[in-house]
Amino acid sequence: MLDNLKFYLSLLIARSAYMGVRLLAHSSGTSFAGKTVLKFYPKFLSHCSKYIHEGIVTVSGTNGKTTTSGLVSHILNTAKKSVIHNLKGANMLTGVANAFALELAPSKRFDYAVIESDEAYLHKLYDYIKSDFLIVTNLFRDQLDRYGELATTASYIQKAIDKNKNLKLILNADDPLVSNFGKNRDDVVYYGFEDVEYCYDVDKSNAPTEVFNCVCGKPLEYSKRFFAQQGHYSCSCGYKRPECKYKASVKVYSDYSEIRVEDKIFVTHLVGLYNAYNALAAIIFALESGFSFEVIQEALNSYKSIFGRTEKRLINGHQTLIQLIKNPTGASEVLKTVDLNSNIVIAINDNYADGRDISWLWDSDFEQLKNAKKQVIASGIRANDMATRLKYAGIPQGKIVIEPSVKKAIELATNGADKSENVTILPSYTALLKINKEKFE
Repeated sequence: MLDNLKFYLSLLIARSAYMGVRLLAHSSGTSFAGKTVLKFYPKFLSHCSKYIHEGIVTVSGTNGKTTTSGLVSHILNTAKKSVIHNLKGANMLTGVANAFALELAPSKRFDYAVIESDEAYLHKLYDYIKSDFLIVTNLFRDQLDRYGELATTASYIQKAIDKNKNLKLILNADDPLVSNFGKNRDDVVYYGFEDVEYCYDVDKSNAPTEVFNCVCGKPLEYSKRFFAQQGHYSCSCGYKRPECKYKASVKVYSDYSEIRVEDKIFVTHLVGLYNAYNALAAIIFALESGFSFEVIQEALNSYKSIFGRTEKRLINGHQTLIQLIKNPTGASEVLKTVDLNSNIVIAINDNYADGRDISWLWDSDFEQLKNAKKQVIASGIRANDMATRLKYAGIPQGKIVIEPSVKKAIELATNGADKSENVTILPSYTALLKINKEKFE
């Protein structure tokens, strides 16, 4: 009885905290209410599952969590299901608690919860919430100062899986680290691509690739390698990429992709192969859950990008595409999609949430920008470091502009009288947060 009372009081406290922080304009409110609730009642999340009566879906991995969980949530909404979702990407325990605390009510029930979870916090989340599904997108080297090497990140996710025996896993078969989570599990659905075809001119990436060894210690061999460690791999010991339940292939165009799954073709207007993987993960979840082709395609057609993940905005009259970059593999894939005729802003910070170590800039394929037709503006706390990287990427120094102020950099990129000029913004995480708070015409 006392626990229930604390839970209900938590809901009231959350709403009061959220209203207060929004009125004072001190925050976007993606975690503050959650922090307040967990401080008042640390067991708050353990009460939330009983308000979800069809399924709880968790999404984790290095890249693509926000887009994949957003697509899953949107498919469910399109199917007329009620959903709780931490849609703004606040994916630690406070962000998850925030989403539940602001949506739940004592008499209100939801069909699904879709929870994006930070890799290192997933096992902590599972102490309170038992998930029905876990989608794992990929494991790339990311923020070594926070997460350590890939083996450490993988161990966090494995620890979470081990806590949840009834979990259905939806795993990227093309990533050898991710597919390994399905070992010794019965309820696993693998997804991946049999073939990838680029239908526009794209330079071969010069970004370094990780060398992965099989569990037996020998280096993996690839018959097809799509990017980073993702592809069709095998080892002489017998280990190999697992078979996918649904056979898929993709044609990647400059501004959309066609994903064939068995005899159905799904179209996503999210750009790049990395987003095709995100869309495929959501499609496979939806098919596995019994949703129709028509519902899935309707959702793909109407999906709006979230918070800097291929986000399209009109800034000072210019069509602007904002794409978060935060690690070598993700940045290199984004750089393949950049419109070289656009004005480009690259805003790099080294705050805690970005990772203090910015050596990843040198492992990212900024050489893709060497033929940029217009100015490339280096901005953010590490603007000078970014400008140096651009110089060594082969971009003429006359095209490189240094403007540490992110707002001024965007204004510089959008001050042209010709409103037909497009703008591309590539921010790190805290630079993206700053952009989201700024007021532009």
